[in-house]
This record gives sequence, structure tokens and C-alpha cells, in this order.
Amino acid sequence: MYTTLIAVQTLNGLQLGIILFLIAAGLTLVFGVMDFINLAHGVQYMIGAYFVFTFTALTGSFTLGLLLALPAALIVGLILEVLVFRHLYDRDHLEQVLATFGIILFLNQGVKVVWGASPLYVPVPELLQGSIEIFEGFFYPVYRLAIIGAGLGVAALLYFLVSYTRAGMLVRAGATNARMVSALGIDIRRLFMVVFGFGAMLAGFAGAMVAPILSVEPGMGDNLLILAFVVIVIGGIGSIRGAFIAALLIGLVDTLGRGFAGDILRLVMDPSAASQTGRAIAPMLIYILMALVLIFRPSGLFPVRR
Repeated sequence: MYTTLIAVQTLNGLQLGIILFLIAAGLTLVFGVMDFINLAHGVQYMIGAYFVFTFTALTGSFTLGLLLALPAALIVGLILEVLVFRHLYDRDHLEQVLATFGIILFLNQGVKVVWGASPLYVPVPELLQGSIEIFEGFFYPVYRLAIIGAGLGVAALLYFLVSYTRAGMLVRAGATNARMVSALGIDIRRLFMVVFGFGAMLAGFAGAMVAPILSVEPGMGDNLLILAFVVIVIGGIGSIRGAFIAALLIGLVDTLGRGFAGDILRLVMDPSAASQTGRAIAPMLIYILMALVLIFRPSGLFPVRR
């Protein structure tokens, strides 16, 4: 029974890590290439969830809803980049934080006006309903496995694009030395627009994928945004590989910590005190991890060389 619980929590941690990676990947590239702090990145996750709800309801198919939600999230990201964010690139970080925080408030209220404040629900696709037996006596929901598989597929595709294509070369060069790339005749603003739009679509994809297992509601991306920033700090700003490894690490530490911190503390403490202490410590574990990484590797686990 305990082995089954560990397996369930491990898979849940991997799922959380994959979602965090999809959100953090675009965020770390934007921060790495243009040194731009975008607090509003989390609302792209929320918008992706609302779009898949809307398009699934209109078409009657989650697959079609997802295929329509991705370009819609991309378009919204590009619109925000053109209308708002490109005017903030040359501002200091404090102004960027204040402006993008205002975008969070605006869009959270905007979805309330369009979709209402009540939580909305997306049905799990019929093909991915039910559970599958991974080993004897251990069943896990098929859709959650699909999220993990889809996230790993996107991570592999993103690694290929960044590592083996010309566009990826420019992104890596921009993350290393944006001024030099611009001096070589590359339109760094256009490059950033592409990166920003792609990052927005990745965040929208994350929101669309979790919509069938979580409620779709205003502000649903705010807490994950904090975790995404922890990911890029631990992984290294501008590093896709660092974001992937850090996201999986944070997902596992957070999920396993919440599940088993009390049990581990019972080995050295009274059961009642261990349970209370475990509940208090568990939410802090990822921040303790971040602090340790900053002490020993201030630039992150896989920093981009500059």
C-alpha cells in the first residue's frame, strides 16, 4: 500500500513538473533574451484553459478545442507583446513588474466579464478516460499519463528547436549576448516577439491540458507563476535544460514533501508534533531548495554562459 502511495505521488510530482516546465520555458527565454520580467506570463496559462473550455464546448471535441486554443493563445500573446510589453523593454525592472502586475489584474477581471467568476469544467476526453494498471494493484488515470507524455514530447521538440535550428541558434545567442546579435543585423525585437509568442503558446498549452482535471477560474495561474520563477532561478536564467530539470525537481520535491514530510519526521518526533511540523515545513521545501542552490550555485544549476 505504501509503495503504491509513493508511486502515485511520484507520478503526480512528474505531472506538476511538466506543467511548470511548459510555463517556465517561455518565461526563462524571455527573461534570458531581453532581461524582461513578465509577471503576466501566468495569465497565458489561465487564458489557454478558458480557450480550451470555449472551443471544446463549441465543437464538442477536446482535441479540436485544444488545436484551436493553441493559436488563440499565441495570438493573445502577440497582441499583448505589440500593445504593451514592447514598450517596457527599455524600462527598469520595477516598472516592468508594476506594469505586468497591472496586466494580471486587468485580464483576471476580463475573464470574469467574459466567462463569469464561477469555476468552469472541461470533460476528460472519452478516449483518455479511466485508469490503466501500471503494475499489479496500481492504477493511474490515463489522462494524467497523457499530460506527462505530451509534456515530455513538447520538451523534446523544444530542445530540438533550440539546439538544432537557426531560430534556436539565434535565441541561444540572444540569451548569451543580445547586443552582439543585434549588431550582427538580427532584428532582436522581432526575435523577442517570436520567443514571446511561442512562450505564451506553451503556457496556454499547459493551461489547456490541465483544464479537464482542474477547475478553470480567474487567477488560476497566479500561484504557478511563483513556482515558475523558482524554476528559472534554480535552473538558470535562459536555460531550457535547466528549466526542465528544475521543474521536475520542484514538482517531485513539492509533491513528495507534502505527502511524506510528516511520515519522515515521525522517525525522530512524536507523531502529533511530526504531523503538525510536516504540514508547516512541506510548503517551504522548494524555497529551501532554491536557497541552497543560490548559496552554492548563484547562477543556477545550468547557467547560460555569457
